[in-house]
Amino acid sequence: MKKIITFFTSILTVFGIFFAFNSSINTVVAADDDPMVTLGTSLTSSQRDGTITKLTNPLNGANYNTITITGTELVKYLNPSGSNFNTNSGVWSSAMIQKTNNGSGINVKILPYNGKNNITTITANQYKNAALTAGIADANIYVTSAVPIDGSGALAGVYAAYAKNGEALNQQQVNAAQDEMNTLSDINEQNSGKDGYSDAQLNNAVAGAKAEMAKIGDNVSNSQIADIINNQITINNLGDVINNNQKQQIINILINVRDSGALKNSNFKEQAQKLGTQIKASAQNIFNKLNTAENRNFIQKIWDAIVNFFQNLVQTISNWF
Repeated sequence: MKKIITFFTSILTVFGIFFAFNSSINTVVAADDDPMVTLGTSLTSSQRDGTITKLTNPLNGANYNTITITGTELVKYLNPSGSNFNTNSGVWSSAMIQKTNNGSGINVKILPYNGKNNITTITANQYKNAALTAGIADANIYVTSAVPIDGSGALAGVYAAYAKNGEALNQQQVNAAQDEMNTLSDINEQNSGKDGYSDAQLNNAVAGAKAEMAKIGDNVSNSQIADIINNQITINNLGDVINNNQKQQIINILINVRDSGALKNSNFKEQAQKLGTQIKASAQNIFNKLNTAENRNFIQKIWDAIVNFFQNLVQTISNWF
């Protein structure tokens, strides 16, 4: 009897060890899915604390991990697309990446630090489009900086965060994303303050073009991309703002998107469509104005006139009887 008890005690001990080990594995996996906070290496101690507080506030006390972004990450992720950082370059802009499973797409929010938006160059829409091209899907990304800065460090942090979790993004797509963001930032700056232009329109046109390209597939030709861009520029009422040089730049970055292999991702089209919906929702006042009769494109006005003519003609003939 004593031997039987000892035998069962041993079995229970083995099962206890197994479940404890299995539980520890599950805990590690869960931790890997925790949001990641990327912190610029140049932040002072107080700035670091303030940045963590600002970025993690949306988590409402949930767990998160941290990673420090240095000049090394800037060189690795940003220099291949033409930037000239070095390993001693300062990094202040920071980010928090929270994966979602609700199919909401890529959401980006730039958070003010001490009441001021210190991201001076990159817009939320530009971050979204770059993240899409880089291969990111269904994630909330929060960005802030303790000092005025362009915001490149935050995006490098996003790329590094995925690599840290064992989900390194395709470097060709990252390069294409950086080229895209730099180009769109330049075009946005060139057209800033012009009547009939907004960053939302430009980025919606690019997101719409990506969705159309994805419908065709990764064999979409250069001429098809050019046609798609021309159509999206018209749809977003940018025909009188975007000049031919800027239009060619946009075509070139989308050719790079195709060549990077981004279109091979089965989720790309869906994410691009969601991005367009988000951009419109966040700038509803702008897009509502674009949909007024005064701002419809010329072809639409002609079509409306034709339809109205025949409707009136039918009504006139009906009145004769």
